[in-house]
Amino acid sequence: MSTYVTTNPTTGTTEREFPGLADDRVSEIADRSAQGFQAWRTTPVPERAAALARTADLYEKRSAELAAAITREMGKPAQQAAGEVQLSADIYRWYAEHGRDLLTPEQLDPQGAEESLVQTLPIGPLVGVMPWNYPYYQVARFAAPNLLLGNTIILKHASICAASSALIADVLHEAGVPGDAYINVYASSDQVAELLAHPAIRGVSLTGSEKAGAAVASKAAENLKKSVLELGGSDPFILLDTDDMARTTRIAAGARLSNAGQACNSPKRFIVLDELYDDFVQGLIGEFKRAVVGDPADPGTEVGPLSSVSARDTVADQIATAVRQGATLHTGGSPGDGAFLEPAVLTGITPEMDAYSEEIFGPVAMVYRVSSIDDAVRLANDVGFGLSGSVWSTDLAKAAEVADLLDVGMAYVNEHGTTLPGLPFGGVKRSGYGRELGRWGMGEFVNTKLRRTAAR
Repeated sequence: MSTYVTTNPTTGTTEREFPGLADDRVSEIADRSAQGFQAWRTTPVPERAAALARTADLYEKRSAELAAAITREMGKPAQQAAGEVQLSADIYRWYAEHGRDLLTPEQLDPQGAEESLVQTLPIGPLVGVMPWNYPYYQVARFAAPNLLLGNTIILKHASICAASSALIADVLHEAGVPGDAYINVYASSDQVAELLAHPAIRGVSLTGSEKAGAAVASKAAENLKKSVLELGGSDPFILLDTDDMARTTRIAAGARLSNAGQACNSPKRFIVLDELYDDFVQGLIGEFKRAVVGDPADPGTEVGPLSSVSARDTVADQIATAVRQGATLHTGGSPGDGAFLEPAVLTGITPEMDAYSEEIFGPVAMVYRVSSIDDAVRLANDVGFGLSGSVWSTDLAKAAEVADLLDVGMAYVNEHGTTLPGLPFGGVKRSGYGRELGRWGMGEFVNTKLRRTAAR
């Protein structure tokens, strides 16, 4: 049995411990979800949609409470925490308003029959394995479409997110989602594996590390269960030209330092053409030095602590290794009290260095100099990840051409990491497979059922 612990990364103080799920209750949880599915799947779609609409309303009504919880748990600055709560509300509301149309049966060409009809139906109980970096948003993009479909959910959150995961369940249940349709569990990795082996469970969605994704996908495949994975990223930010370097570096720094750099789709590699490189590096260094690092509960804080001391130490070690291998550290990189780390800018990274191919999950920017657009594209694609990437230019047509060459699931022009309820989210290569959000998020855990009636 695991224990979930809330340790405030700002102070290093352990605030609360939550008892984990007992091993002898795993099968009971799966059976509860299966029983809940039999009732939830027959609940009329308008009623399921209304529950999601009420969920959105409650997220907004309880925004201060929800935001404060994740500021304490994983150090998200107050304004960013409030923004995540609102984005989550927007996702639940989008599916409440648009999801019903996505469930409308589709009439096909009869092809010699009286009727050929395709229905979009739920498949059953699902397991969600969610990370700590966006405690509400990650859950919303998995839970909202699947609850609307009629699937039921067993949600295993990150062990540092016990309080916020309980709040999510509380909100959903208050909104009218039955207790057996959404079950929050403080489960261990071994218990997740046991759930995936249970006959009642029909699929799993994981957002997290490559290691965790590989383990869950393997267990799901072993038991013939569908899986969706959203894993890491080392997103490129390609700068072709700019008519306002100060604005460009301000945007770049803001995107990289949001959530203390702890985002899969954060721009981690800045790829800049020769003639812009020096100005960009100096501007980025200035922005990193100016960023307000401090107590995430303070509304003026821009960069809070990392999620834990161990996360801080991992990033600090990655920086130190890069420097030892020959990279140049221009600013930052020193650990502070609690789980704080000074925002860092690295240059001079070569393919032989660890930092070239790994994901640095913290407030660290890696800047590369290239001499041509072809070199920029080659460098952008020369990693195992393929989540998202962006191209920046005053020439939109040229930027779009370059964006089309990026081997990623999401390519942006003159913005980075935009996520909206109606847009697909997901990657390729080691960044995982499957899609969330929009109509694509409704298409993963479904029975696309054909009903064909022969002609007389």
